[in-house]
Formats: sequence, C-alpha cells, structure tokens
Amino acid sequence: MAIFGKNGFIRKQEVVLAKKLLIWKYNQSGTALPDDKVLSAHAHKIVDDAHVIAKKSGSNVLEIMKDAVKDMKNIKR
Repeated sequence: MAIFGKNGFIRKQEVVLAKKLLIWKYNQSGTALPDDKVLSAHAHKIVDDAHVIAKKSGSNVLEIMKDAVKDMKNIKR
C-alpha cells in the first residue's frame, strides 16, 4: 500500500478528516446531511483544493486544515 500519492494512506486519512469536519459543520448549522456519495465527493474536492493551496503557499495540508478548524470555532462563538 502506498503511503503518499492520490490513492495513498495519508490522502485517504485527509479525506476522512475533511468528511468529519463537513459532518460537524452540517450539524452545527442544522442543515440536513447530504447522502454519503455527495459528502465524500465534497471531502475529496476540499482535500484536492487544500493540496493546490499548500503547493502554491509553501504550507502543508494539515496546517491549512488546522486554520480552517480555528476559523470555524471562532465563527461559532
């Protein structure tokens, strides 16, 4: 099993984390959850976009996701 790459272990874990964040955000906003396929597609797009941003900014995906969670927590308060 590959660790890195589009189908690697780390990318899959990033998608799982993004999906959990999406579910959390939907629950916080009181919006009904879309079906699992739509949610997974959205999580994949978020991770892909985060990788593009990370490549352009010289940062990494984990830092971008941490910042996104901080922003979500600050908006909640």
